[in-house]
Amino acid sequence: MATPRPSTAGSTRARTQATGTFVRSTPGSHSLERGLALLRAFRHGVDVLTNAELADRTQLPRPTVSRLTRSLVDAGFLAYDLEQRGYRLTAACLSLALSFRSSEATLARALPLMRALAEGRRVNVGLAVADQLEMVYLESVRLSRLGIFRRILPGSRLPIASTSLGCAFLAGMQAAERKALLGRLRQAHGAEWRALQPRVEAALEAVRERGFCHANWAAGMTAVALPLRSPAGSLYAMNVSFPTAEEVSTDAIEAHAQLLLRLAADLRRDWAR
Repeated sequence: MATPRPSTAGSTRARTQATGTFVRSTPGSHSLERGLALLRAFRHGVDVLTNAELADRTQLPRPTVSRLTRSLVDAGFLAYDLEQRGYRLTAACLSLALSFRSSEATLARALPLMRALAEGRRVNVGLAVADQLEMVYLESVRLSRLGIFRRILPGSRLPIASTSLGCAFLAGMQAAERKALLGRLRQAHGAEWRALQPRVEAALEAVRERGFCHANWAAGMTAVALPLRSPAGSLYAMNVSFPTAEEVSTDAIEAHAQLLLRLAADLRRDWAR
């Protein structure tokens, strides 16, 4: 008689499939997580970082940073710059980024529609996802009349709690995931959270009621944003931003929100095909 296989109904793999949320009971590697934190410390415009600067950005002890940078150099992800006496990323990181872009077929479908709106209405259009406590632009078409923020490129980051992109992404998350991320934001912002929390809650309510939210994160610019989920289940946030005076009118917000809502509807239809 064949020995019956153990049931996988209660396995973490089965729970991942059933809930749509990654679940594993196996402990992760803290050393790997710390090493990845060092790689995250490099941003657009930051070419070289010393061990001291990496320790400051990651809040890791200097001896730990020193061991990790040695391992990352040995593994080929960092190179030591003798002239500047610091570390820089290597081409291995670019290969990872290109692999990510090629795996996201939905981005290739989104860009033509985003560009058409940006060029036709002279607005800025962006698509982003969350990474840790920040939003990361995947695509950004910057064509506003005033040329503000033309330097925002794919890979650029901005905060979650104070931006329409971040709040829209929060609104699109599953309840348990959103609660966990809000807890991390509360802890990270400390005393500033008291002022941020009402704005975040108002933005979440706006998405629930009207499908979009808005924010004036940067002086002279207003952005409207909404959550967008691909057929494969990936969650994004999309925004339209435009130059404004100190007091942006309700009509301007509504007009640009309608552009954004139509763009999202067009993109969903394109994805469905």
